[in-house]
Amino acid sequence: MRTALRTAIATALVAGVAITAPALAAGAAFAADGPAAAAAPAATAPAAGTETAKPEDAKGRSTQEDGVFVRNQILPNGATARIVKLGDTHYRAEILKEGQRVGTLEADGHPVAGNDDGTFLVLFETGLTSTWQGNYLPGARPGVYELADGTRVELTLKYGGYDLRTVEKNGEGRVLVHLNGTRKVGVLGKAVLVVEPDGGFAAYINGSMRQAAPKLVETPDTTPAPAPKPTPGPVVTLGECTVQQDIPSVFALLTVTLTNDLEKGPKAVLKDEAGKPIVTLDRDHAADLGQGLTIKGANTTTPQLGQRTQGSDTPYAWTAFPKLPKGCEKDTATPTPAPSTTPAPAGNTGTTVNNGGQTSVVPKGGVAAGAELAAEGDSTALIAAGAGAASLAAAGLGFVVLRRRAAGARG
Repeated sequence: MRTALRTAIATALVAGVAITAPALAAGAAFAADGPAAAAAPAATAPAAGTETAKPEDAKGRSTQEDGVFVRNQILPNGATARIVKLGDTHYRAEILKEGQRVGTLEADGHPVAGNDDGTFLVLFETGLTSTWQGNYLPGARPGVYELADGTRVELTLKYGGYDLRTVEKNGEGRVLVHLNGTRKVGVLGKAVLVVEPDGGFAAYINGSMRQAAPKLVETPDTTPAPAPKPTPGPVVTLGECTVQQDIPSVFALLTVTLTNDLEKGPKAVLKDEAGKPIVTLDRDHAADLGQGLTIKGANTTTPQLGQRTQGSDTPYAWTAFPKLPKGCEKDTATPTPAPSTTPAPAGNTGTTVNNGGQTSVVPKGGVAAGAELAAEGDSTALIAAGAGAASLAAAGLGFVVLRRRAAGARG
């Protein structure tokens, strides 16, 4: 009896088993899981003094039909795992409590795991086992986890199942476990990892005195990325002096088409997400307060569109209309002033004559014989005496000439 107990303990230690006192009552059976991507640890030679087990049935009788009996292994909760070899990479573990079988694990080319109320048994296809109690985080959520030895792994939710990956600098970790509804086993270095269908996560570090449940150290950033800010479209030339551009509206999903035309002036059309016009502004209708739109400088070639989502004193957000092509910059909306002229003196009905820079007025009608226009530099004035000047000229009396010499001619 003592020899059998020593054999079980030695075998458990070789397999990396954590031996603890029974803690959990018998109940939940060990359930087999599906295929796993991880490789099993290398097989270890039996410890010195280990007895070679002979094939036997559940009652201890020898049998060849059920494979080759390897060993009985005591689990941390007091149950016994009866290990049988069925092939080169095919082993079975029958879990017994108080002599009754409560579960079976079968590793056929891949490792499998059982979980009996927090007591884990991992059976590898090499016949080796790892068993422990605890080190379990139920209902783990996606994130980066640190194991007891400092190793980090990442648990992600993908395609309706869980992926357990290594953490790499380039962000593309190697998949250790892909879970699609059944319990799975993964191996990373000395760590044996078990992932439950609900995301529960357990880990055991073979040969380490320090054991602990995986610790969440980093959660994925679930904050949605900001929507890309709408940007104005390209400026399109529609004619020699007509350009057009689509810009985002201050209202979500709406746009504004800006047209700048040298002759017709600016036009802004607010459109819905389907491109249907909602309101149109132009030179004659330059504002729509209901839609928060207005055109500034509608009578110039450099107009601007103002937009706002609120009324009252909310400031407008201004956007320049697309610039007219080179050569179309002239502002035809501004009237050209008429050329200025010097009016004739009041009461004068004669003819203005320029004589070498000196302006003289020649009265209508005949001019008496011998009458002279003032020479250059002479400020002589010809004065017709009242309304009778015409009759005096007819009588041959001539004009009275008052000569006033120019200031430059005075002695």
